[in-house]
Amino acid sequence: QVQLVESGGGSVRAGDSLRLSCAASGRTMSGRPITDAPMGWFRQAPGKEREFVGGINWSGGNTRYADSVKGRFTISRDNVNNILFLQMNALKPEDTAVYYCALNIGNVISITPTTYAYWGQGTQVTVSS
Repeated sequence: QVQLVESGGGSVRAGDSLRLSCAASGRTMSGRPITDAPMGWFRQAPGKEREFVGGINWSGGNTRYADSVKGRFTISRDNVNNILFLQMNALKPEDTAVYYCALNIGNVISITPTTYAYWGQGTQVTVSS
């Protein structure tokens, strides 16, 4: 079974930076290695739906971002140590949310939460003005 554990959240001021990490372990129910699957970061603010932040393919050579974070956030992965990262720069109060990492069961980066079968427990990011 896949386990995803996020870390790195916290409370910062607008303009600050944070780096989130997601430690991945295990195998999917189909036996697929986690290093073979696309992964993504999502976030959910109070009273709002979970939204796509960024995604990365299995090799790290292809990434995709939500327009709201493009140019400020960078997603990357370390397939040796099975860690997914989200570098967040120039943070804004509207970035405040619980951030989740997720493993996709398909073969391409997807912005749709239902295509991700495995989720971490989330880490809180709070940005004050």
